[in-house]
Amino acid sequence: MNPKTYEPTPSRRVAFLGLGVMGSPMAGHLAQAGHQVTVYNRTAAKADAWAKQHGGSFKATPREAAAGADIVFCCVGNDADLRSVTLGADGAFAGMKSGAIFVDHTTASADVARALYAAAQALGIAFVDAPVSGGQAGAENGLLTVMCGGDQPAFDTVKPVAMAFSRAFTLMGASGAGQLTKMVNQICIAGLVQGLSEAIAFGQKAGLDVNLVLDVIGKGAAQSWQMDNRGKTMVADQFNFGFAVDWMRKDLGLVLDEAKRNGARLPVTALVDQFYADVQAMGGQRYDTSSLIKRLK
Repeated sequence: MNPKTYEPTPSRRVAFLGLGVMGSPMAGHLAQAGHQVTVYNRTAAKADAWAKQHGGSFKATPREAAAGADIVFCCVGNDADLRSVTLGADGAFAGMKSGAIFVDHTTASADVARALYAAAQALGIAFVDAPVSGGQAGAENGLLTVMCGGDQPAFDTVKPVAMAFSRAFTLMGASGAGQLTKMVNQICIAGLVQGLSEAIAFGQKAGLDVNLVLDVIGKGAAQSWQMDNRGKTMVADQFNFGFAVDWMRKDLGLVLDEAKRNGARLPVTALVDQFYADVQAMGGQRYDTSSLIKRLK
């Protein structure tokens, strides 16, 4: 984990549920910033290893991990995973004290965010949907961009704590607005990566030095984060950089479902989603999202 300077903030009792490639370093930054962190993971051995490394503690259920915490952070896989760690006798909501705040960093549906917001309110606790952008590197370096939906008082309480792993932490609107903003983010990425894939494949067919091409056009209007960070690795046929195709398809499924509800037209996004299905069929489920170029070669 790269060094990060943490802004001084009072130590809080926090829990973190889900210690995957994103959650583990995010929880680590909370511990390094001086907060008392209790973790839960579906695989207990991973939680035990995290606690030994970072000096926190781990519990066997989300309810036990959340007990006594001021803020419960969560980063799991999908809507079903999120419901499983929040609801029911062993869910976090059952263990949270009155006035505590649940912050969900899972990329999930706006519907589940609104449903859990309502369930939390009924229990006297708060819920903030807070999906992230920045990938594994952003989590490890404590430089994630976090887009939030929920109530201002809860957001204001959480922000100084969450800045331990964030570059930006922004309230986008009412419950669900964070998830909807993440959907906008994924729509942008889908189109950008497909365009970059086609451009690189075209340059290679044309016999150009594509790395030199990227250096030149990267100084002009074609420049993007994807070009700067994934262009040359795409040329090199390297696709092991974090965010997997399987997860991108999950996210684009959420986007396309939401578009059916709100009437948005997403022809390019729907097409790129099918291109990612082609990559999956090629055995690229765990390739990163820049692997769209594989189907053009």
